[in-house]
Amino acid sequence: MHNLMEKMTSLDQDFRFMALNDLMAQVGSDPASLTGDESTEKKVLQHVLDLVQDKISEVKNQAVKCLGRLIKVVREAQMDHIVDSLIDFSGSQEEELRDIAGLALKTVTSEIPQDSALAAKACARLSPKLSAQLQTPSTPPETHLEALSILSILVTRFPAHMTVLNPKPHPVQVIIPLLEHNRSAVRKKAISTLALFLPSAPPEVVDSLLRNVIMSSLNSSSATMMQRSSIQLVAAITRVSPQLISAVLSDMIPGILRGTSKEDDEERENSLQALEAVVLRCPLEVTPFLTQIISAGITLIKYDPNYAGDEDDEDTEMSDNEDDNELDDNDGYSDDEDTSYRIRRSAAKLLASIISTRPELLGTLYKSVSPVLISRFGDREETVKFEIWATYSLLITQTGVYGGQTKDTDASPLVKKRKREEGEMEIEETPHTLLRNQVPALSRKLLKQLQISKASPATLQAGFGLLLELLTVLPGCLVNQVIPLVATSRSVLSQSPTTGTSSLHVSVLLFLALFFATHPASSFSGSLSSILPLLISAIREKHPRITTEGFRVFSALLGALRPGNQESWLEDLYTEAVRRLRVNDTDSEVRDCAGDVIADLWVFAPEFVKTKGGEEWQVLLRSGGRTERPVKIIQKVALDASVDDKWISDSIEWTLNLLKKQGRTGKSDAFITLNTLISKYHDGIPNDLAPHVTPQLAPYLTTADIALLSHALTTFTLLLQLSPSTSFPAIEASILKDMYPLAHSPLVSGACLDALLAFFGALVKADGQIASHVVPGLVISLKNANPADTLPTNVAKVVSQVVRNQMSIAAGIIAEFSKPLKPGSKSSDAQTVLSLLVLGELGRFMYISDMSLQADIFNACVSMFNSESEEVRSAAAFATGNIAIGNMHHFLPSVINLVQTQNEKKLLSLYALKELVANCSVGQLENVADTLWAPLFQNSESSDEVVRNVAAACLGKLTLTNASKYLPLLQARLHDPDPAVRATVVSALRYTFADAIRTHDDLLTPFVLDFLSLLVDDNLDVRRLSLSALNAAARNKPHLIRDHLGAILPHLYAQTIVNTDLIRMVQMGPWKHRVDDGLEARKTAYETMYTLLDTCLNKLDLHEFFSRVSIGLGDESDEIKVLCHMMLFRLSQIAPAALAHRLDEITPELERTMQGAAVTKDTVKQDIERTAELQRSTLRAIAALSKISSQGNSPRFDRCVENIGKSQWSSDLNELIGKS
Repeated sequence: MHNLMEKMTSLDQDFRFMALNDLMAQVGSDPASLTGDESTEKKVLQHVLDLVQDKISEVKNQAVKCLGRLIKVVREAQMDHIVDSLIDFSGSQEEELRDIAGLALKTVTSEIPQDSALAAKACARLSPKLSAQLQTPSTPPETHLEALSILSILVTRFPAHMTVLNPKPHPVQVIIPLLEHNRSAVRKKAISTLALFLPSAPPEVVDSLLRNVIMSSLNSSSATMMQRSSIQLVAAITRVSPQLISAVLSDMIPGILRGTSKEDDEERENSLQALEAVVLRCPLEVTPFLTQIISAGITLIKYDPNYAGDEDDEDTEMSDNEDDNELDDNDGYSDDEDTSYRIRRSAAKLLASIISTRPELLGTLYKSVSPVLISRFGDREETVKFEIWATYSLLITQTGVYGGQTKDTDASPLVKKRKREEGEMEIEETPHTLLRNQVPALSRKLLKQLQISKASPATLQAGFGLLLELLTVLPGCLVNQVIPLVATSRSVLSQSPTTGTSSLHVSVLLFLALFFATHPASSFSGSLSSILPLLISAIREKHPRITTEGFRVFSALLGALRPGNQESWLEDLYTEAVRRLRVNDTDSEVRDCAGDVIADLWVFAPEFVKTKGGEEWQVLLRSGGRTERPVKIIQKVALDASVDDKWISDSIEWTLNLLKKQGRTGKSDAFITLNTLISKYHDGIPNDLAPHVTPQLAPYLTTADIALLSHALTTFTLLLQLSPSTSFPAIEASILKDMYPLAHSPLVSGACLDALLAFFGALVKADGQIASHVVPGLVISLKNANPADTLPTNVAKVVSQVVRNQMSIAAGIIAEFSKPLKPGSKSSDAQTVLSLLVLGELGRFMYISDMSLQADIFNACVSMFNSESEEVRSAAAFATGNIAIGNMHHFLPSVINLVQTQNEKKLLSLYALKELVANCSVGQLENVADTLWAPLFQNSESSDEVVRNVAAACLGKLTLTNASKYLPLLQARLHDPDPAVRATVVSALRYTFADAIRTHDDLLTPFVLDFLSLLVDDNLDVRRLSLSALNAAARNKPHLIRDHLGAILPHLYAQTIVNTDLIRMVQMGPWKHRVDDGLEARKTAYETMYTLLDTCLNKLDLHEFFSRVSIGLGDESDEIKVLCHMMLFRLSQIAPAALAHRLDEITPELERTMQGAAVTKDTVKQDIERTAELQRSTLRAIAALSKISSQGNSPRFDRCVENIGKSQWSSDLNELIGKS
């Protein structure tokens, strides 16, 4: 340090400069070298401060940079000294010293640690000094700018400290006079600084600014300069703190709208920018003015006083006989002083903000805005043209998300109907149809711009991007523009790609791939000869992305053309694809696409590729290469192409080799491919295949990986079905003994259980004699297993499957499993449970001819209702209900009698009825519906909620048997005085809505609103069940509720609010716990909101929806927070523009959740794990939101992401951002 200080005092400026540079390097690597000795530290800092006053500019700037580094590591006393010295310098009479001091203060305040004591001191010292400078009339403009910049840094980095100061006068009051400063730079800086100070300013100061300054300027004949400043200030405040200005915004917008019609171009531009900010940040307040704002945007996007053309009105009518003879872009008047383009660009951005945040206006926008945008596609200023194209692309994107498809009645949003002429059929008018009607004019105008000889690469890329978006939303819509499209594409692809134009080539190829895939071959086959050589050249390019997209174009072409083997370009395509596969250093994505082309050649040009001798398979399936893509290629060829049995056998062997490898990667696809191959043999499965395959797949018959187990079971089932004679011996000898433990494993469920049942069904069909051995094997395996690791219901299903496929053993099985039910039997509860489950499964589909035996079994099952074991009683109810299905005429009256007469057995009898209703055929149920309705409805008045729920489930299923009869019966009891009855009715409707079949939807429609009126019922349980019914309707039958959401949503949102009246304190020992009785209803409301986001998006006001999500982020329930995180994730994908400008609103709650609860001595492991899971959920939402956040739009959210990036969650956040 002494050596460095000596150099700092050197007469040589280079020595002084390098000493400062070495000091920064030394402190960066070892801070203790400076801070180890306090006196040395003080001397070094004084030398650096002295160099701030150096005569050489480079040295002064280096000293300022050095102070920024040192402020982070020095003692707080030295921090004070630095700040005090710089404040003194800033008041110097010497202009250069004032300037460098201002720069140094900005640097230092930007680097002061936020958690240091100096932060508060710096704010307390700097704020009054800077305010005094701003109030001094003689202060030069440059000093004003520096002072405002420093204040902005202070209030941004230390808002809490600046709020505590509350100086007199407040900085807001000090800065206001600068709005009329004669330097525009000072005015702009004053505006941005004012906006930053307002959130921490006293309410009376904010109110005075809004009403006495801004509104008086907007609503009077104030000076033009002040009106400009006021409009800019409205925009700035709206961007930073929309909640501060929202209350008075309705009084300000008319003044801003008047600014758009002034003759002052700068005020027009400012007004448009202010309106854009208001549209994005204050969606509710701006709604009444949207029509006027759209009108202003339409008017000013055509504002071009220096252009004499009449292009504005040329395309307004969208007539098919449009005159294309318009002036070329470059023929218009151009003047360096012309700033009108800025107004047109701002108008385009304003219209884009409306399009992005107001999906409900799409139909209106297509009629009023779309024609004007199309007419301005040829704007003579390139930046304006790009903005207009981007705006139209956004309109198309919004149409794809919210516009709905007319062919899908479930998704038809924003639909209006009109009649063209009397007597014609009604035509649905949706955003899709409106866009389709405007495609001819749109494509002509756009292609004309792309065909201009001097069109820049940026213009061409933007144009093809717009065309790509159009085809994504409206496939096949450019069928009448093939010739100009091919010509334009040819002109781009004919030029060799460079570093600057490679992205343009990629854009053209992306467009061509989608174009060929979505248009009939007859529309473009005549134009292909001119572009095919260029496409062949594209796949030979060195640039991997161009090659990749080139191969994708050919994949689309092959699918569309299905060419014969005479096409000359097939040879070139095949040769290049094989060459790319053979070369080891080929880019992985290029290799994948080349493989896809090989598959497409086999599918769409088999006669050609079969003449090549299989060279492509040798390079594609060579050892040591990646296998994920080849597996899918083999699967596609096997599924769609005509291949011989030898190719199938070779491919099976290759796939089996993959399944021998360690690890799980790609094995699921390998199994799917294997099963596809086995099923494609022409002359039957070879005799040696099953003995060869069985031992290789046997290791997968374990519950270690359920998904792969399911695939393996499917493979064995396929072998048994296709070649039982050769497969059965191998399977019986090698793996049958391993199948028995799987049958009772509780891990086997869902698709895996279905695969297991299919296997046993195929097994006994392959050899009927094995059935008599399988059932004892299953029972013995279950008996020998640990009861905690068994699931008897699965065993019962397997036994039922065996009997169903081999009915000859049915009588013996029934007799055997009836023994534990006989009086005096000493069987264990486990044996009794298994017997009851098996008899129930069998009774569901069997009619036992011996009536006495059947009656004995049924009565024995009923007698088990009295068992002391809950498992036995539950199994008895299951068996009773299912046996009754087999002979409903005899046994149903007995079950109903139990329900009506024996209260102690009522619940079990109802469970038996539920089994009967759920599992019998529709025809059977129709015959007994009337018999069941009355006894079930009698139980709707029960005080036992479980009884009511079981009855409701049965009533819901019965309603579907004769909706025209039973729906009115439910409706008649909808407003019953007894809340238990109302709860049962609405719960029954929930089960009705859950049925995906639409047969009865026409009958349900008139009752929907009446049923959902229970959303406002006085009883909490009724409201909760109504919300659950709404959720079921939204998920399964959204078309029934879409048109009623306007009336439903307010009631739904009301249920998301915490009702303090439903919160009570419960004493549990020495502790008191808060119990929120409204939590379940609130949770169901948020679940319904999440469902509506997927099924009724176009009917939601996303701004109001987002407000409810924002509130849910602060709910005490972790489950509700997780639901809100999921909704934020979904909103970031479907409504990024509307969400991006409101991220700061939700940031405080996201930060609070990421901080987690404080860990105390009473915190248990489960609490820590639950908190960590909630934080991970929050992190997923933050990662998704960070992808849509624009720099500067949401500063608080940006700081939140930055802080997480420095925390323990940094790697998780980066990983999630990479995936999202």
